[in-house]
Amino acid sequence: MNDSATIDARAAAGRRDGPLPKLRRLLDMIKFEHTIFALPFALLSLFLASDGVPAPRVLLWVLVAMVAARSTAMTMNRIADRRIDAANPRTAMRHLPAGLVGLRSAWVFALCTAALFVVAASRLNRLAFALSPVALAVVWSYSWTKRFTWASHVWLGVALALAPLGAWIAVRGRLDLLPLVLGAGVVFWVAGFDTIYACQDADFDRERGLFSLPARIGVRRALAAARVFHVLMLAAFAVLGIGFGFGWIYAIGLACIGLLVVAQHALVRASDLRHIDVAFFNVNSIVGVLLLAFALADRLSRR
Repeated sequence: MNDSATIDARAAAGRRDGPLPKLRRLLDMIKFEHTIFALPFALLSLFLASDGVPAPRVLLWVLVAMVAARSTAMTMNRIADRRIDAANPRTAMRHLPAGLVGLRSAWVFALCTAALFVVAASRLNRLAFALSPVALAVVWSYSWTKRFTWASHVWLGVALALAPLGAWIAVRGRLDLLPLVLGAGVVFWVAGFDTIYACQDADFDRERGLFSLPARIGVRRALAAARVFHVLMLAAFAVLGIGFGFGWIYAIGLACIGLLVVAQHALVRASDLRHIDVAFFNVNSIVGVLLLAFALADRLSRR
């Protein structure tokens, strides 16, 4: 069966499915399991802002807000990129171009999760609620930045950095300097790994007139830029540790993260991009977990 026939068959099957299979496909479309990428940073910000265990109500609504924000952002990304994905052999079998999820269903899901995010923000405090439309504008707009600027990688970092910033606001009702340092670390972390991930589409992006660092300056220079981003990430996390008075346990965690970053960049070379998925999915899912674990261990060791 050729690709076109396969897509038609899957689309027809999708139209006959009930609500639960459709929901499963929506969650699969947005890679729901990757919510873990930014979750540890939000939890770290929550614990630091609370100076201990956050109130259960705050923890609950922050988790709801974060999951909802990522869900609406990823769905909007798939909607915005559906024609680009269809033209790219690497992404042609994604859910929207392949017909596994209908465009109308995607829009309904995007709007419902956006509404859920606003509701969650309203349950936290006035500032969180007031800033919720701004946060939605940031996470939705990323999907179009690649059409006009190479800084789309940084914009994605800003979108994910909203998680720890929002968590701090949820507890304190204001934004202070140190969570901004944590947010800066997240921005550089994301910009680095997203630049690496974009290397596999450098030729396609260039042909389609899309903006990315690999398409703009070439894969080799883009990988060098990704290394710079990750050095800045480590610097931001070091400043965060100093600001909160963390000690040797946190320093060990930061060293482990540094070794992971080195391993990530060793896996991907301009002449060999085969291991991008390992670098992207395996390594990056651990960075936030390590930072959270060692920061909390350091804080608990001082009590």
